[in-house]
Amino acid sequence: MDRLEGMSIVLAVAEAGSLSAAARRRKMPLATVSRKVSELEAHLRAKLFNRSSRALVPTDTGRSYIAAAKRILADVAEAERAASGEYATPRGELIVSAPFAFSRLHLVPVLAEFVATFPEVDVHLDLLDRPANLVEEHVDVALRIGMLADSSLIAIRIGEIRRMLCASPAYLKARGTPKSPDDLSKHDCISFVPLQSPTTWTFKGERNEIEHVVPVRSRLVLNNNLESTYEAARRGMGIATVFSYQVAEAVKSGELALLLQDFEPPPIPVSLVYPPNRFMPVKLRAFLDFALPRLKARIADLPKRAEPRGRAGRSG
Repeated sequence: MDRLEGMSIVLAVAEAGSLSAAARRRKMPLATVSRKVSELEAHLRAKLFNRSSRALVPTDTGRSYIAAAKRILADVAEAERAASGEYATPRGELIVSAPFAFSRLHLVPVLAEFVATFPEVDVHLDLLDRPANLVEEHVDVALRIGMLADSSLIAIRIGEIRRMLCASPAYLKARGTPKSPDDLSKHDCISFVPLQSPTTWTFKGERNEIEHVVPVRSRLVLNNNLESTYEAARRGMGIATVFSYQVAEAVKSGELALLLQDFEPPPIPVSLVYPPNRFMPVKLRAFLDFALPRLKARIADLPKRAEPRGRAGRSG
């Protein structure tokens, strides 16, 4: 029997969850898929799936075999790409995963330059506000914001971003500029629920761990669109918490002013991560060499915490 074909069919069945779905995916007769799985089980003298009327669930042996088959098939695919020249000239599809807002503002401009420079590489940009599983989702490289969990992924730090408070000059002219977190209780606030409570905001001083828990009145509460938080602040609706990569241009142009910078939380790392691979495709190496300096430069140009103004400007 063709073991590689058997492996790929078993992998398709595991991913699709049934013989019929795998047959459609592989564009093969259902009877052929069923026969190939049975032949492989007979060859291995092991049961790979528990069959029911609704689905096929891998056995313990099946899960181990499927994981090994996935690695073997990936190595074969890499070897074929090397033989076909993908490792001599950047070409093929590069799958990139990144958060939506950061991508729109900073990654897409770099990708536009990249595809113009490397016309044989096509980019598939997967916009996700959750960490993608690079191996299972076949992602070549991902941009991650935040601390990275320990893993086998290779990570390259490209900079840091900050969480900042901001408001429009028109709002501050009408309502005054807060000098301390306690002043926020007198202001209209804009809350993004994944980051903060709509009723209390928490701050820490610059040099110590003293917390300021401040009751706030949120005139606008959002739960799934961070960019709308920035837009509401720009339109004068109140004081909002935003990320430095969102407000760079608005701060430079004077549309937004940064507030209470002595009370900002620590900076948040930004990294490019990719799976370890014995054969790094030239398309990925070309992307890393091209994108890293450009992304580092863009992040370095983002608004930073203001220099402390002496003791009077510090908490504690």
